[in-house]
Amino acid sequence: MRDILSIREFSKLSGVEASTLRYWDEIGLFSPIKRDPQTNYRYYSLAQILALNFVTVLSDLNVPLKTISELRNERTPEKLMRVLDKQERDMDMEMRELRVRYSIIHARRELMNYGVKVDETQVSVLAREDKPMRLWPRNEYHEGDTFVEPLSQFINQIKDLGINLSFPVGGLHDSMDSFLKNQGRPEHFFSIDPLGSHTRKAGNYLIGFARGYYGDLGDLPDRMVAYAEENNLTLTGPVYTMYLHEEISSSDPSQYLAQCCVLVQERDAGRKRRR
Repeated sequence: MRDILSIREFSKLSGVEASTLRYWDEIGLFSPIKRDPQTNYRYYSLAQILALNFVTVLSDLNVPLKTISELRNERTPEKLMRVLDKQERDMDMEMRELRVRYSIIHARRELMNYGVKVDETQVSVLAREDKPMRLWPRNEYHEGDTFVEPLSQFINQIKDLGINLSFPVGGLHDSMDSFLKNQGRPEHFFSIDPLGSHTRKAGNYLIGFARGYYGDLGDLPDRMVAYAEENNLTLTGPVYTMYLHEEISSSDPSQYLAQCCVLVQERDAGRKRRR
């Protein structure tokens, strides 16, 4: 093989685009061994592959070109370790951010996919697994308030509360009685954050759906109570309201799709256990 290669040949051998080689030459990071004074063509030597490897390895690790240039002629293991330590910390942060984004995508896709498949006219009992959530502080309402006032207050404190508003947000009523009295004023908000410390416990849940604006669930609470009475069920624990379709996926607020669920227990089964 010839020792002197054209930029095209050197690009093919090294795997680095010719345009990248030209740019690195222009900024003084990596230059050819010689240039033809008449044609200005760049020529590289085979030996330069080793010098190029230093640049490409660090470039592939997203080390800034300025840092690579500073290290090029005066690098030591100690200096390089400091650079790599910083890159590792930066990558750790990027991976954490990617995991959060992945979790947000997963949570929203799960809700939307479920929403397009359900029979929203039906109330039914379905088994549900544990669901981790982040429970927000208790809401405080004043006369005439809707859910908007406490929600706005918390949005201004999200950094202090460690809340990521990109996760789907729902409302929690302490009980079915509270849900019946004030369906649009939950005692808590929650977000479907897999790192949250609150868990919606596994079990059989009475589940119903309603379309409409935020906080307007129509006759759904009454339909859920009627279903429970007809099927000899006891409603236990909090009521969770989560919008499967909301402003992220629907441009029409009147078509938002809410899911409400509450843990149930068969009354006869409860009596048998007490005996």
